[in-house]
Amino acid sequence: MHPNNQKEAIGLLEKQSRWLADYQLGLRIVEQGSVVSVGDGISWIKGLPSAAIEDILLFADGSRGMVFDLNRDKIGAILLYETEALTAGTTVHLAKHPLSIPVGDDFIGRIIDPLGLPLDGHPVPSATGRENLEKNSPAIIARDFVQKPLYTGIKIIDTLIPIGKGQRQLLIGDEGLGRSSIAIDTVINQKDKNVICIYVMIGQKRSAIVSTLETLKLHGAMDFTVCVVAEASALPGLQYIAPFAGCALAEYWMTQGRDTLIVYDDLSTHARTYRELSLLLRRPPGREAYPGDIFFIHSRLLERSTCLNAENGGGSMTALPIVETKQGEIAAYIPTNLISITDGQIYLDNNLFVSGFKPAIDITKSVSRIGGKAQHAAIRDQAGQMKLDYLQFLELEAFTRFGQRLESSMEIRIKRGRLLREILKQDRLVPLDSLFQLAWLIAFNSGLFDQAELKDIKVWLLHLEEGVKTTSLTLDSNSAQWQLAIRQWLGLDSTAV
Repeated sequence: MHPNNQKEAIGLLEKQSRWLADYQLGLRIVEQGSVVSVGDGISWIKGLPSAAIEDILLFADGSRGMVFDLNRDKIGAILLYETEALTAGTTVHLAKHPLSIPVGDDFIGRIIDPLGLPLDGHPVPSATGRENLEKNSPAIIARDFVQKPLYTGIKIIDTLIPIGKGQRQLLIGDEGLGRSSIAIDTVINQKDKNVICIYVMIGQKRSAIVSTLETLKLHGAMDFTVCVVAEASALPGLQYIAPFAGCALAEYWMTQGRDTLIVYDDLSTHARTYRELSLLLRRPPGREAYPGDIFFIHSRLLERSTCLNAENGGGSMTALPIVETKQGEIAAYIPTNLISITDGQIYLDNNLFVSGFKPAIDITKSVSRIGGKAQHAAIRDQAGQMKLDYLQFLELEAFTRFGQRLESSMEIRIKRGRLLREILKQDRLVPLDSLFQLAWLIAFNSGLFDQAELKDIKVWLLHLEEGVKTTSLTLDSNSAQWQLAIRQWLGLDSTAV
């Protein structure tokens, strides 16, 4: 070859090499899958060999999904957002980031879906950051003892089954016995107490959701509450992630050192949704057709509720999960799972409800394992033996049904027990102040109510409530001062105690 031609060939090869190098530098290799089938809120996808469980999927039509099941030749995904254009053959890419929700103080007072999008017709809330829906629960060394009370405003709970900030207290009972009412009353009672509330509604009918929202608005609770809604007509995937979305919001404020209260209404519906998705994706069923990891799903959710120590901000997340029983069967699969995860339960009984005792809380099956340590010392001292005495009264009352004659001392105990049962009755949406709780405890333990007839108890309690509103006494005032004030409010002999 002529030397000049050889030089030209070498120059051309060098130029082509540079072009190839530039092309390789700009080359992007992206995994791409395609939809095999879609329906019932799930999608089967082929391709995407590096996909992992809970990876987010972006569909070419704008739909979004999450990897839920991995097989040898295809991926099972739950849909979080679905367009009408989603069909077989649609291309799919990995989002390369975990599922998260926008967070910020602008979300307070808003109604949103589990993805953080508004449902109340107002503009999208401005966010200060994003929180992952799936996170590890706080480490043991970051936690503190539950030591501050969270008042529900319900007499029987605040005195006999107390709840502390950072506690997980289960509300359990048949449908229609007032589980949600207790949760709503608790949220309403947090007004002016510097507690941010998150109310998560999972798979409920729109009429029930509207009723709950109207109640919260009517009592001014929306000023400090975020409602996360995944109604019954929403995609099953949205219903599944709803409690995790609410937990992520509560966790954001907890890490800032603020106290939060989250209500999961309810986890029975959540478990059924998870079972539905798992069966559609052909996961092997376990007991009652639930997948084997249903316990893990709920435990990793509820373990994130805690009280942080001062080094980690000192915030708290109190959880009120709600679970449904069938015909009072407390030993069913999902209820027993949640009982073993939580720090106590409030059990509502159908027989009590029918008899007119509302809230229909069964003291014999209700317990708060750590809440007593969070009670104010004055209330704890006054309520110390009351639960035991009330349980003994219930046994004595059952014994009298056989027509046996009782000693006078037993008759006095039964009369006081019936008086206490009447005192513990309370209407919905009338949460009571902690000062009133202490006042009626002192009045009952001091025998100041012994002169009252059962039919007059409500009037006596109203006098007591009006007196508490005008008093300068506090929870730290001594019992003698309280007794003297109560005698005056009830119009009793006001001589020295």
